[in-house]
Amino acid sequence: MRLPPLPPWLPRPPLPQLPPLLSTLPGAEQRLRTLRVWALAGGVLLLRPYWPLNFLPGWVVGALLIWASVELLGWIWWPRRWR
Repeated sequence: MRLPPLPPWLPRPPLPQLPPLLSTLPGAEQRLRTLRVWALAGGVLLLRPYWPLNFLPGWVVGALLIWASVELLGWIWWPRRWR
């Protein structure tokens, strides 16, 4: 069931902004990169039983998880500061 479109005279609500933690605070790039690596690692781990990813050797999946862990540790131990 679709909702009817808004009349043109009604203002549209603004799209929500990224939280400052992920957009403007120091280290935002590092946090986004870490989240992307963890999403990739989780996706590979969850989808590994399916056809194209079941041909990946275990060391590739392990290396991806180790890379994600190193990114997370770098984010925790050495956060970026204001320049």
